[in-house]
Amino acid sequence: MARDPYTVLGVSRSASDAEIRAAFRKLAKQHHPDRNPGDKKAEERFKEISAAFDILGDPERRKRYDQGEIDAEGRERGFRQWSHAGPGAEGFGGFRSGPGGPGAGASFEDLGDIFADLFGAGRRGGFASGSGYSSAGFGRGRDLRYRLEVDFLDAARGAKKRVTMPDGKTFDLAIPAGINDGQSLRLRGQGERGPNGAHGDVYVEIKVKPHPIFERKEGDIYMEAPITLKEAVLGGKITVPTISGDVSLAVPKGSSSGAVLRLKGRGLIKPGGARGDQYVKLKIVLPEGGDPELEEFVRRWKGAERQSPRKHFAKA
Repeated sequence: MARDPYTVLGVSRSASDAEIRAAFRKLAKQHHPDRNPGDKKAEERFKEISAAFDILGDPERRKRYDQGEIDAEGRERGFRQWSHAGPGAEGFGGFRSGPGGPGAGASFEDLGDIFADLFGAGRRGGFASGSGYSSAGFGRGRDLRYRLEVDFLDAARGAKKRVTMPDGKTFDLAIPAGINDGQSLRLRGQGERGPNGAHGDVYVEIKVKPHPIFERKEGDIYMEAPITLKEAVLGGKITVPTISGDVSLAVPKGSSSGAVLRLKGRGLIKPGGARGDQYVKLKIVLPEGGDPELEEFVRRWKGAERQSPRKHFAKA
């Protein structure tokens, strides 16, 4: 596991960009393989220093590291990988393309400037011939970032999609069941090709479309179910939708609007494989346009006078 890049460069988390750059210059000059021929420890230390500068030398990648979005190796945290193919065609919305991978934190020109300063202008753009290191050699291709909009139920249940990128390239992807809105997925090695032949990655931010009935809260699903006055008073069975299909739900006798019933295990798959629940909030709906017979019954209903549903108002 890579060490904290701030520790590697010997700077504080509040260090300025200039301080980080100066620390990298000093350490790179000290441990560069050209200055330590045959020293494997120096070579490994130089690689570690370069990897740390790859993150902290780029303001955006540094910010993402500080926020916990990427780890000390520059890898996305909480990303899930896809595989398998599926029908249909989905288009990516442009998100952004950005640097990624070892050496991408600073541009190749910036690294050339640094090492020209360290080893002389004659080596600008690369290190000594035969060293196996060059400013471009540290950079694989850029990572590409996009946004993909998916239906609520596809995100909840998982789905197989064939997506087309802006350059016309297509990928067969599996959307993991229970993926969160804003979560990103990674396609390793599918980004731009770098000067050293290594490709960057493709990251896709998932945007989940809202659903007209369901609302998600972590691993649970919430919805509102309208019921008739008769169903509320006498109870009964109603059919309600879930993310995995319709189910029968027993409404208890004497249910009020706002009562919440639970359908155990009808929610989303959580980390570890357990399922969340679905919560159904009841809402009594009276006949549209009114019902003379019901109105007459309520007028003659003596029980209404014994009710005091707002008695708690006096305590407010």
